[in-house]
Order: sequence, then structure tokens, then C-alpha cells
Amino acid sequence: MLEIRKMNLEDFDQIKKSLETDFDNFWSPSVLEMSLKYEDSFYLVAILDNEIVGFAGYRVILDTADIENIVVKKSFRNKNIGTKLFEALIESIENSKIKIINLEVNQENTVAIKLYKNFGFKEQGIRKNYYKNHTNALLMQKNL
Repeated sequence: MLEIRKMNLEDFDQIKKSLETDFDNFWSPSVLEMSLKYEDSFYLVAILDNEIVGFAGYRVILDTADIENIVVKKSFRNKNIGTKLFEALIESIENSKIKIINLEVNQENTVAIKLYKNFGFKEQGIRKNYYKNHTNALLMQKNL
């Protein structure tokens, strides 16, 4: 059964060696580790059979949550894990004083875009050449 709970630095230690091989990482392990230490960051892990199979997080700036990552191990994709992580993130945000949620998504990732739209996110603009492979990011936002 899938367990989702708050991420800690021990969880990071468990996954840091596999971030570049098992996950499509946008950030380096050191940037993720630094983000975990910020008081205004909140990260969750998804655990299946005692293995971390995904993680997701956001950072709070005033009354806005910027979703930073939703990542699932390549070998565990298409099993609804990303959706469950996203649901748990949104629930955490909705239980706070946050009024706006922002995120960027690869404009070619139609599956994720559909998911975000199903959660009430709306397209706000484009960030050109946002990702390492020079693809654009679609900016999306949800008002609470």
C-alpha cells in the first residue's frame, strides 16, 4: 500500500544517489537538499514496500505556494503515484493560509497538464527554454 508522508533529510540521503538515474531530475541533488532545509519548504515522499518511489514539494512565498517538484521513479510511473502525491500537496496547501498556487510544467507533458487542469489550474504564460533540453515551460496557477 502506498504511504505518503513528510520528507526528511534521512529520506533525501536514501534517494540522493539515484536522483540522476532513477528520476528525471530537474535539479541537482545539492539544490534539492538545500531546499529541504528551508523553513518555507514542504516536501512529501511516496513510499511503496519500504522504498521511496516519488517525492513532491512546494515553497511558500508570502501567500503563494510555488510547486517545485513532483517526481516519480521511472520504474513506478503510470501507477497513479504522481496523482496521489499531487493530491496530498494540494491538501496541505489548502489547509494553510495560502491563496495562490503556481507551477511550471514542460509544455510537451500533456498528461501532467491535463492533471493540473483537472485540479483547477489555469494556463498563465510560457517560460521559453526553461528546461535543460531547451523545451518551454507552461506557467499554471490556481487561486484558492
